[in-house]
Amino acid sequence: MKKMDNLIPRFKSEDEEREFWATHSPLDYFNSRNIKRISFHNLKPSLKSISIRLPEDMIAELKTLANKKDVPYQSLAKMYLARQIALERGFLGAFIKKSKNKVHAQQGT
Repeated sequence: MKKMDNLIPRFKSEDEEREFWATHSPLDYFNSRNIKRISFHNLKPSLKSISIRLPEDMIAELKTLANKKDVPYQSLAKMYLARQIALERGFLGAFIKKSKNKVHAQQGT
């Protein structure tokens, strides 16, 4: 890797930028002296833990279904809750489309 002291050029279009990066490495323009440590101390978690009591057979069935789908059972429970909430609110079509896009993104398709 050769070190370049040049600045990244200004591009007239995305096509020009795409061509440039197809033949240049971003690492050639990386300068570790410009790194600054930052802290996100005010971030709040977007999830909230709750406790819910479920019959043991329901948990066992949920775990079986989750195992077949190769996902954690808590994640499957969240998916089922989100689907039902979307259904109740009349947004099931949008929910299904969003879920399919998420699955395709995870699979790389």
